[in-house]
Amino acid sequence: MQQQHESGQSGTHFFGTTGYPQDVLNGSTCPVVAAFDFDGTLARGDSVIKFLIYLRGRARIVQSLLVLLPLFVLSGIDGDRYADRFKQRLFSRTIAGMTMEELLTAGERFAKIHLDRKSRSSVVERLAWHRDQGHSIIVVSASPECYIGPAAKLLGATDAIATKFYVDEYERVDGSFQGGNCRGAEKARRLREWIDTHFSNNGQITLWAYGNSLGDRDMLSMADTGINVGRLGRMGRLRKFYRMVSSGNGIQRVHGV
Repeated sequence: MQQQHESGQSGTHFFGTTGYPQDVLNGSTCPVVAAFDFDGTLARGDSVIKFLIYLRGRARIVQSLLVLLPLFVLSGIDGDRYADRFKQRLFSRTIAGMTMEELLTAGERFAKIHLDRKSRSSVVERLAWHRDQGHSIIVVSASPECYIGPAAKLLGATDAIATKFYVDEYERVDGSFQGGNCRGAEKARRLREWIDTHFSNNGQITLWAYGNSLGDRDMLSMADTGINVGRLGRMGRLRKFYRMVSSGNGIQRVHGV
């Protein structure tokens, strides 16, 4: 990856859907990778609870959330310490004993339903622009791979990186993760690993990254151009990064803050 552009270095406005931001690329001939978070970025809101309700029914999920309410509150206060623990316990209470085949089948159906209802058209259009330029597009998410993979295919992405479930010798899950929850530093590490695996020139690429929350900060920081698509804009935790906003004529504009 090329040198990271620090926040505020450039006041240049550039229009992603109509032209290439040459001030960032600086004439580079490196391959381009565009990495997109899913929840809150490509789709509105959180998808995990919606998937579990789709899979197991509202009553069972509400009951599980009530049992885990103290841990859920702690995860909101200190996500780095408690979010992964809450998430894994929620999965253990709701999907333990299911087969991977059942999850994949449900995940394919859910991915289409969720994107039809919750996709953020402006960010999906940005993904389509990268695809039209011939860039590699990776959806990188902390949500389960069983539906993030199908969602990435529906969006026309090159690949998906997401949280994986441990599968036993009987092809059943117990809700625990295979590897870490794909957020924060783990999200950045797995994206770097993907780049090193798929590009033979020592991983020398130009990386764009799009996210909306604190869990995306490491991924945006490792990118040549990290873009905050969150609703809070300059008030959010990603305010040091470029922002993508809608101009009056609907063109997506990326600019420094």
